[in-house]
Amino acid sequence: MRDNIGGSGPTYLVVPATISADNTPTVVDLAGYNAANIHVQVGVGGITFSGSNKVEFILKHGDASDGSDQAAVAVADVTGVTATSGIIRSLIAAHTTSTVVSCGYVGTKRYISVLADFSGTHGTGTPIAVLATRGFPVSVTPA
Repeated sequence: MRDNIGGSGPTYLVVPATISADNTPTVVDLAGYNAANIHVQVGVGGITFSGSNKVEFILKHGDASDGSDQAAVAVADVTGVTATSGIIRSLIAAHTTSTVVSCGYVGTKRYISVLADFSGTHGTGTPIAVLATRGFPVSVTPA
């Protein structure tokens, strides 16, 4: 068994915080890596989520480093979860324990981001973090 510490490049897409409104997505560069996993971490819900008071985590990708061309990923670009319109996780019911849900990005774009899209009323924030783990770095053989 080998570890993957030397071959991984972890970085936050959403820095751990208790939030109650949409985040400003951080764009992560996948250059130099052949894989990416996204880990959505959610603490105990600040409210009781419902179909109208919810949080949807939308995985986006694009080619611009500033995120200006980011679009929701297609179903074919995600593994491990069913992504509808880029939504890789939805909080639509009571969330009484901390959880982590992971998926893989297999698209071909260089930059990814995740939007925590809040709908409805969120008087109390919910602890959230999203981590991307880049893997399988491109090997370059010295001349």
